[in-house]
Amino acid sequence: MKEITDIRYEYIRKVKKVVIKIGTGVITDDTGYLDKKQIKRLAEQIIELKKRNFNVTVVSSGAIGCGMSELGLQKRPCTLPELQAVASIGQSKLISTYDSFFKSHGYHAAQILFTREDFENRKRYLNTFNTIHTLFKMKAIPVVNENDTISIEEIAFGDNDELSALVTNLIDAELLIILSSVEGLYDKQPEGKNEANVIPVVEHITQKTRQMAYNSKTLRGVGGMHTKLEAASIVTSAGEKVIIANGRRENILLKIFQYENIGTLFLPKKEKLTSRKRWIGYSKKSKGTVLVDEGACSALSKKGKSLLASGIVSIEGNFGKGDIISICKNGSHDIFARGLTNYSSEEIEKIRGCSTSSIHKLLGYKSYDEVIHRDNMVLI
Repeated sequence: MKEITDIRYEYIRKVKKVVIKIGTGVITDDTGYLDKKQIKRLAEQIIELKKRNFNVTVVSSGAIGCGMSELGLQKRPCTLPELQAVASIGQSKLISTYDSFFKSHGYHAAQILFTREDFENRKRYLNTFNTIHTLFKMKAIPVVNENDTISIEEIAFGDNDELSALVTNLIDAELLIILSSVEGLYDKQPEGKNEANVIPVVEHITQKTRQMAYNSKTLRGVGGMHTKLEAASIVTSAGEKVIIANGRRENILLKIFQYENIGTLFLPKKEKLTSRKRWIGYSKKSKGTVLVDEGACSALSKKGKSLLASGIVSIEGNFGKGDIISICKNGSHDIFARGLTNYSSEEIEKIRGCSTSSIHKLLGYKSYDEVIHRDNMVLI
């Protein structure tokens, strides 16, 4: 393998659009209170990147942690209504803190709050793309968070890790930087006298890589290395890069763009997915599953073919025409592809295992030859 600095130079030097995810543990202190000095340090680095003509989007956790500090709570609430109430108090404080530090340099914090439905709905998805790219032309930095007050997904996503990956795909950013309270992906559990080393480069995220997701979540954050690896998998599968690094290191963002060997760099797959395929593959939730035989699995995954009714063994769930569904090999529930279906679950149940020429006879019509066309399919 090349020298680490050479690899970083090769993959980072052409980056112009970057998403920076800031975890709760990075911007709160040991007592759970918002660390304004730390936010100031990060804000100054973000402004410096803007001045270097980078298009920067920030995905910041911390609304719940900020609300806890405002209310003087020492323990994270447990019930959903309490979490949402605390987040509603903390979010305004969080965005005003970013805005105050950005304004001292002549920039503005542009708050964008997401729910899962914003990624599900194609029109809203494209509208958000246009909004963020318009903000890039202004003296503004988009600051994104989950809309915790009306959504429970932030808690399920794992401290905004998945959200940051979805935002990266949404705006076609070339790099996602996940700032955490750990140095990167360790080769062993970093505890006690156990000398764990940070893995500088990960070429492919495999099952072995996922087994290195040692628990490192903070008392205030809800994510861990597992959710960060899942976020990295989403982004690298789309053809972009990810770095996980310690957000409390001095000038961490500037050092990354100086190609220093810091944190863990996850390399992208060679093929970049189009914006539409990123939406199909990762942004919209699957409404059901089709299980296919070995021949269909090989045709889809190795030959780039469309999914035909003849290769479908069984289906799971109820879905309609135009929904996104998952594709698994029969006997396994490991998803290897997702796509927009041309037929409903009820129709597929009638035509599964049959030839294309039989569809009209079985249904009384034939809208399409393919159940899922390859142009509407993404290999996971």
